Amino acid sequence: MASEPVSASEWAPMLAELERGLLQRDVAARALLLAALAGEHVLLLGPPGTAKSELARRLQRLLPGAHYFERLLTRFTVPEELFGPLSLRALEDDRYERLTEGYLPAAEVAFLDEVFKANSAILNTLLGILHERQFDNGSQRLPVPLVTLVGASNEQPQDDSLLAFYDRFLLRVPVQPVDDAHFAALLTTPVNEDRALPAHSHLDFTRVQALREQAHTAVLGGDVLALLQAARQHACGSAQTVSDRRWRQLVELLKLQAASRGADQVSPWDLWLLPFVLAAGPDDVPGWTAFFLHRVAHTAPVLLDGLERAVVAFEQQLDIERRAPADTQDDSAGKLALARAISAPHSGESEMVRITSERAQRHYSSVHVAARVNQCDTVLGQMGEVHKDLRMTAEEVSRGARAHDWLPPSWLAQIEGVHEQRCEATAQWLSRLQRVRQDFSALPMNEEAHASPPEPVTWTHP
Repeated sequence: MASEPVSASEWAPMLAELERGLLQRDVAARALLLAALAGEHVLLLGPPGTAKSELARRLQRLLPGAHYFERLLTRFTVPEELFGPLSLRALEDDRYERLTEGYLPAAEVAFLDEVFKANSAILNTLLGILHERQFDNGSQRLPVPLVTLVGASNEQPQDDSLLAFYDRFLLRVPVQPVDDAHFAALLTTPVNEDRALPAHSHLDFTRVQALREQAHTAVLGGDVLALLQAARQHACGSAQTVSDRRWRQLVELLKLQAASRGADQVSPWDLWLLPFVLAAGPDDVPGWTAFFLHRVAHTAPVLLDGLERAVVAFEQQLDIERRAPADTQDDSAGKLALARAISAPHSGESEMVRITSERAQRHYSSVHVAARVNQCDTVLGQMGEVHKDLRMTAEEVSRGARAHDWLPPSWLAQIEGVHEQRCEATAQWLSRLQRVRQDFSALPMNEEAHASPPEPVTWTHP
């Protein structure tokens, strides 16, 4: 497997800052940063204590001078808590206006926890802010500077009345507690305090705007279009409804991701975002993840059981032929019993026993041995071609994955692990069959024996 480091990009310092000290948050960090670049919104779905609010705060710190707004919503939350209090002076003039400074309508980055628990009055206003970037303040409809809103919830909404609001989050990312493999690291990793960020970790709005304009020129190649067509079929087959608007938003996000990599064409590897854009809910994310991994990273199960069955069949045949007694007309078996009887106890097998034992074993014609060796060579050649193809695929996939700046490192490790496991398994079967070949060639032979070739070794194919 290729050992060169994962390629770096201008976004790497920002991703490093988002992930600093956090475990298993590479997917969420990439989703947040891409959302900020694209001007989209992110929903983090997971239990409390999984760093959802911390990720949002860190995103704001990447935007120098950006205003940040954060609230925990409940069914008792009132509009004043989000959109600002009413202006008393405006009321004196019979105008119904809010003082929005310091509240959501004036924020570039916002985090709303338990976002689906708000009442309908708040949700309706939020819909306009998220979709149109407009806020109705009295008789005026004012633009808001919101770059991205990060919502958080323990679960996806079950009420149909919330589906329109749920759909406004283009990226919906499940966030779970760290797994058992990372538990020790969770306990021993020091807590990182806030610190001043170096300039190269800042997200420049001018650069973001230029990136968005550049993204319009990116194109979808035939391979990506074919994958998206297959994705549509997957959505239909799994009863997941994806609106035309979401498909268009997905394409725009893919183009922006391609432009951020300095590419003028969307790559199949850009489609790692599919699970977090198209999945109807967290339970559907694994299926979309498998869709991407199988079709782009070639991790779909490969039928290699036939190779192992072949090796086992040859090993069993070798064992049979090794254990086969000498021909009945040969009295070597009786001589072996006599040699063992007269051997001194506890002295180990004597030279007489060893020599007699070899004579008691069946001897084979050179035609028989050559046939077994030739059949081994044939299967070894076929198995070698399979191993070669698997290794070439593994290296090609690894190069593509490592060259993609946005692919989460945890996914890269999983992808390379699958391919390496296949290659290692095939290499072990090759090694076992090579040993069998050597042992067939070392079978005792009777130069005077004349025989036809034996029946070839067979095995059950899957």
